[in-house]
Amino acid sequence: MAERPKSVWSSISFWKRSAAWVTGFSTILLIWLTFDTMSQITMGSDADLQKGVTKRVPAPTVINYHIDYKMSEKRGHEVPVIGEKEPFFGKEWSPKEAAKLLHLGKLTIQAKNCMNCHTLLGNGAYYAPDLTKAWLDPAWSDKGSMMAMTGKSTREEAMAEFLQHPSKYPTHARMMPNLGITAEEAKGIVAFLKHMSAIDTNGFPRNFGKEEGTTYAR
Repeated sequence: MAERPKSVWSSISFWKRSAAWVTGFSTILLIWLTFDTMSQITMGSDADLQKGVTKRVPAPTVINYHIDYKMSEKRGHEVPVIGEKEPFFGKEWSPKEAAKLLHLGKLTIQAKNCMNCHTLLGNGAYYAPDLTKAWLDPAWSDKGSMMAMTGKSTREEAMAEFLQHPSKYPTHARMMPNLGITAEEAKGIVAFLKHMSAIDTNGFPRNFGKEEGTTYAR
């Protein structure tokens, strides 16, 4: 009696070869995605900013530039737009100074447990406002309520004043507690927030409001 042909689907060798090919392809794909991701999240340099080269994560010296947020018709969401230079706390910061200030801001945010209430780049809580694009909030502009309330003449000074004395400036039903933030720590936090607003987050967070044709985070 002739032996019946076996189906390829019941062949152990077929499934072994298939598993090997799938594993190999997946490994190559993961390696490629890793390198692609690293290139996307690697921080740019001060030279990039001076040449007008756009990086998803700009150099710390982006605090020396005007930052806007505009709709990209091509991408279908808002993207950071880095404009002309502008003073930050009355001066232009060198790459070393800017990096040191941002580091102080990051450490202060961690030490004060800001993410217990706020969200930064998708991490944290939702008890208080999302801070990912806080620098762009119209309330801190020269026509905004917080600028008038604090009596300061620049966005960064108004934000630093609020961080140091939050109980003096009621803003929401959920009041920010006084965390004992020093003047230098407040500068660092504001620098960190400005830098974070310049990071291309693919339109995150959503639900933006419009002011004079430009889209900002609420």
